[in-house]
Amino acid sequence: MNLNRMFITFFGAGLFPKAPGTAGSFAGLVVGLLLLEVVPMQTLFMLTLFVSIVGIFEINKYERATGIHDDKQIVIDEVAGVWITMMFAISVAKTMSYPYVNEIAIVLSFATFRLFDIWKPSTIGFIDRKVAGGLGVMGDDILAGLAGGFLSIIILMGLDRVFML
Repeated sequence: MNLNRMFITFFGAGLFPKAPGTAGSFAGLVVGLLLLEVVPMQTLFMLTLFVSIVGIFEINKYERATGIHDDKQIVIDEVAGVWITMMFAISVAKTMSYPYVNEIAIVLSFATFRLFDIWKPSTIGFIDRKVAGGLGVMGDDILAGLAGGFLSIIILMGLDRVFML
């Protein structure tokens, strides 16, 4: 496996035969959580930015070489998206103190990102359908990550109010 393919499939997670996007999202979540054990959130943010930019160029190379747009094996976009959602959810969870808030934030990170990544409402779907190349592949997942992050925050805040009663 060459370096480009290893990167865009996130070390082979995208080669999972069933639901490669879900497998890539889960692999990204696990790696993101492991990273946060050893680096600060700001480092994960910079890594997400780096992966997103490099992802655009590497996906463009792959698409030129294969002629396939948004191949299901490409999951680096899911990794960046779930990291974005995770940063929002975990940052907000750190300000709260109700039972299992961190675990809830982790589950919400995965679930809300996948919701928006699969559903693709509004601008997310527009980017998925209309923007070509690596920017389109990465762009819809970046927006799905932002939407998932905002929904995670809303749910975490709602739960915080419930536990405060």
